[in-house]
Amino acid sequence: MRFDLISLFPEFVAQCAAFGVVGRAGERGLLSVHGWNPRDYAEGNYRRVDDRPFGGGPGMVMMIDPLRACLADVRAADPTPAHVVYMSPQGAPLTQAKVRELAAHPRLVLLCGRYEGVDERFLQAEVDEEISIGDYVLSGGELAAAVVLDAVARLQEGALNDAESAVQDSFEDGLLDCPHYTRPVEHALGNVPPVLLSGNHAEIAKWRRQQSLGRTWLRRPDLLDEATLSKADRKLLETFRAAWAAAGHVSDPAETGVAHQVAPEAKSTASEVAPAAKAAQAAPGSTEPPPAG
Repeated sequence: MRFDLISLFPEFVAQCAAFGVVGRAGERGLLSVHGWNPRDYAEGNYRRVDDRPFGGGPGMVMMIDPLRACLADVRAADPTPAHVVYMSPQGAPLTQAKVRELAAHPRLVLLCGRYEGVDERFLQAEVDEEISIGDYVLSGGELAAAVVLDAVARLQEGALNDAESAVQDSFEDGLLDCPHYTRPVEHALGNVPPVLLSGNHAEIAKWRRQQSLGRTWLRRPDLLDEATLSKADRKLLETFRAAWAAAGHVSDPAETGVAHQVAPEAKSTASEVAPAAKAAQAAPGSTEPPPAG
């Protein structure tokens, strides 16, 4: 897959792409990253790429002609059809479903704005879609482009050493991921839930599914409203919620505005949970990376 980055600081994103999963994917020939600076296409001694907005107001707006000339060269550099994305706070939210959609394109052009943004006429004529990584403002689109690049690159076949890693990630099925544990089995901070040591793969899968459902209910209940849950899922979630309430926590974290938090006493070991709720033994307080953006 080919990525073309249009930015006043293309080296910023290129540097991010040199490490980790994205860097290894590049070394394996699974993707390539190319930077383009619209300032190279600007005229005059000062290579000006921006000007004051019509109608007044603060800031500057990126001009049409340097961007258009730059994009023309980007398209000409490779015959592969390019899907052009503008990283913008006005864009559609970046979700895992959108990431999978972007990953299906053979080539992405990521346009990074600066200042007050880009002349609307260029966006209407040349951009296929606008994407936002969150409801906040950055100094430019480079960080957002790096997020998109990383998220899309890891879905390329062969990018991950274990293909199952992508399948089990948070948001892949609309839910948060389950807790994970590694050595040692016993520790002052708690013990590994016995079910993970049982060797019973069916029970382990059931436990992980329940933890995924429960963690989503605790931290992102809004995702459950969009998820399609089976009868078995609903039963697992009810068992989790019953165990949560039996442990003395609020019956519904969303009611008290702490849906994204976990009470310290929730970090109990498996042996401390009521036997009737052993399927919900793991502490919902285990570490989970927050969603990007």
